[in-house]
Amino acid sequence: MGVFSHLYYVFVYAAITTLAGFVAVVILLLKFTKPYPTVERFKEEETFNDPQTKSRKRFYQLEQSAVVHLSVIVPAYNEEERLPPMLDEAIEFLEKRTQQQPSYKYEIIVVSDGSKDNTVNVAEKYVEKYGCEKIRCLELIKNRGKGGAVKLGILSCRGSSILFADADGASKFEDLNKLETALNELLKCNSNTELELTSNGLAVVIGSRAHLEKESLAKRSLFRNILMYGFHFLVWLFTVKGIKDTQCGFKLFTRQAARNCFGSLHVNRWAFDAELLYIAQKLNIPIVEIPVRWTEIDGSKVTPVLSWIQMGCDLAIIWLKYKIGAWKIKRA
Repeated sequence: MGVFSHLYYVFVYAAITTLAGFVAVVILLLKFTKPYPTVERFKEEETFNDPQTKSRKRFYQLEQSAVVHLSVIVPAYNEEERLPPMLDEAIEFLEKRTQQQPSYKYEIIVVSDGSKDNTVNVAEKYVEKYGCEKIRCLELIKNRGKGGAVKLGILSCRGSSILFADADGASKFEDLNKLETALNELLKCNSNTELELTSNGLAVVIGSRAHLEKESLAKRSLFRNILMYGFHFLVWLFTVKGIKDTQCGFKLFTRQAARNCFGSLHVNRWAFDAELLYIAQKLNIPIVEIPVRWTEIDGSKVTPVLSWIQMGCDLAIIWLKYKIGAWKIKRA
């Protein structure tokens, strides 16, 4: 037997083995994967602290009608140091708005994702200062990952529009004005005054750092730039088309859009943003990307190499599970 014939049989055997393995994986995924996500929530996580009455009250539910104009969801894992500046900036902005428009109502929900430091105590000090109508702390007794924390916060909110913003304060909070302007143009209404119209509309507006990419390229190492471009390619290949920055932690949803998107969200870790936007695109929910100011803040929980590799694997899993029908999207 010649060398080429031998190589041919090796190639055919490897191809058949790989195909058989892939088919086996698909069969197992279809048999053991639940098509729709289940929400893990402990009883202790269903209530928040009301310092005025010194009692615990039940969180609102996303399925209920909106009663405030804006909910801000802040996922926080061991953020005792970075959380206060972010909250100070957000509260200052929102309090000025309430002074200018007394009928305007907002809430901030800090979701402590199983933090082991003083994150909860820090958040509760703000609750005591401003009251639980404006700030609430959702303490998760078990770490869920950023996506899981954001999801549980959104399931507990009261807003007609819902912003989730990272606890590090990397995004300038007043750029919310830019996102709301885009939202209003999509919905043909004023989200700061027309609560019901905003709540029932379908739109997603996301902050983007794509315009800062040239500056970032100059600061990063060649290896990190290669990883970044590789991740962007995988996002485009497996999930979201036409979005330059899926990972910026500054995203605004209408209440109905949040119901539709988070109701089908499976991923709890870093890649949840990509699945979220994938779901929105599949449901034909309009998405607008808006440039926002962004500053690198020390203390990031993302390990560049390991986290990007994990997110890349998650993107492939997202694509595969939706492609074979192991995961499904709830449709209203």
